[in-house]
Amino acid sequence: MKKHSTLGEFIINNQSHFSGSSGELSRLLNAIRLAAKVVNHEVNKAGLVDILGAAGETNIQGEDQQKLDVYANDIFMQTLTKREIVCGIASEEEDDFVVIKGSNGNNDNKYILLMDPLDGSSNIDVNVSVGTIFSVYERITPKGQPVTKADFLQKGKKQVAAGYIVYGTSTMLVYSTGRGVHGFTLNPAIGTFYLSHPNMEFPRKGNIYSINEANYVHFPQGVKDYLKYIQKKVEEGQKYTSRYIGSLVSDFHRNMIKGGIYIYPTSSKSPKGKLRLLYECNPMAFLAEQANGMATDGYQRILDIQPTELHQRVPFFCGSRSMVSKVGELMGAYPDGADY
Repeated sequence: MKKHSTLGEFIINNQSHFSGSSGELSRLLNAIRLAAKVVNHEVNKAGLVDILGAAGETNIQGEDQQKLDVYANDIFMQTLTKREIVCGIASEEEDDFVVIKGSNGNNDNKYILLMDPLDGSSNIDVNVSVGTIFSVYERITPKGQPVTKADFLQKGKKQVAAGYIVYGTSTMLVYSTGRGVHGFTLNPAIGTFYLSHPNMEFPRKGNIYSINEANYVHFPQGVKDYLKYIQKKVEEGQKYTSRYIGSLVSDFHRNMIKGGIYIYPTSSKSPKGKLRLLYECNPMAFLAEQANGMATDGYQRILDIQPTELHQRVPFFCGSRSMVSKVGELMGAYPDGADY
């Protein structure tokens, strides 16, 4: 694998790994690349134009939409819809999935896309990294027919590709098609992504934990026990450090490089969890497993969960294997409930 090859070259060189490849997945990834560059341009001038703050609307989850949420969602929708690359899209910012018809009234494309257009967008106002998360599946409805909700409610282990774009001090596109995780950094001078982080992997052991400890009193007892376990290890002289940005993409990216765990559990305030299974947890879990990490809901593998609704929430424990395993061990002491 040639480091510093372009993302376009990398996609072309690796499309032969898919049996019966028609080039559709390559075109889809290239469209995501284009949309990412457009959103990146807008993010980077956020302090100079009227793109900061709330848009005055709420999404299906009842959360205030930021202006950049709406903008990013529109850009990705337009880029993917106009090119007729996918047959359906589901977005965290949309109430329902979107059926995409071809120019002839039918759609023979075989892929659907799910996305969180701008994860952590509330951080834009204070110049903190944000990101885009995406997930790709093969449709299960017959070609030529409109997609249905069943196409989107597939288990995470059925994903054929997933990734994220982190808009930070540099902009990176990180993705996997089931053959490892690879990161590409944008050269803004010429608008090209170059392979900068081939074969990314979580260190098996880590010492970073990412959790909003201010909610400690609301956490299930298993999570409280894990935090006490860390405190005890620190007292014994082991090195642990707490790092929490509040942007899943940023926290995940740092932990994959340095070794750590991201925790967003259920709580007495959010008994089903906060993160969305389809738009956040499944794609990140796919990447984690491809990068020698783990992802669970505290009891079971995220990728084995059968979705029941488009905006389903679940608890999320993701990162270095030893750390996720330890949380699972402690959560296992409370198999009948959260025991807040």
